[in-house]
Amino acid sequence: MRALIIGRFQPFHLGHLKIIEDLSKKHDYIIIGIGSAQESHTVDNPFTAGERHLMIANSLESRNINNFYLVPIEDIYRNALWVAHVEAIAPPFNVVYSANPLTKRLFQERGYDVIIPEMYRRDIYSGREIRRRMIHGENWEELVSREVIKVIEEIDGISRIREIAKGDEYNDYQPRK
Repeated sequence: MRALIIGRFQPFHLGHLKIIEDLSKKHDYIIIGIGSAQESHTVDNPFTAGERHLMIANSLESRNINNFYLVPIEDIYRNALWVAHVEAIAPPFNVVYSANPLTKRLFQERGYDVIIPEMYRRDIYSGREIRRRMIHGENWEELVSREVIKVIEEIDGISRIREIAKGDEYNDYQPRK
């Protein structure tokens, strides 16, 4: 049985890793959809699909998880066609894991069983929280694997997100008080 899980993975963090580790034990293969693959170089989506691919693959392979496929999924902005788009570019799958209400609804309407994965420490394992910490020079490294840190350092990702975040429109990324 093959399972599909889709996320933006901006960046891939220990919460994502825990979910995929658990799924890799339950299913023959995990298809990991890298959502919004066309997005990069913004505060909400600072990393390219290729960079996220490296983060995920390196993290999983370092833990001897090899039963996965990575598929970049670009947004098409047509909800009625989106599941067919995913089906056209991903290997066949039997079940979908998603906590996103729209994703859940769209796949259910297409006849898939959709399971909400158990979130692991969602209060801190959040891409938004990690990006906020990166912008403000706080400890973000404790929330991701060594492999993710290495990719972010290699691409100078911290400088990238800080430069992008200089605009006033990113006020909601302010440090916690």
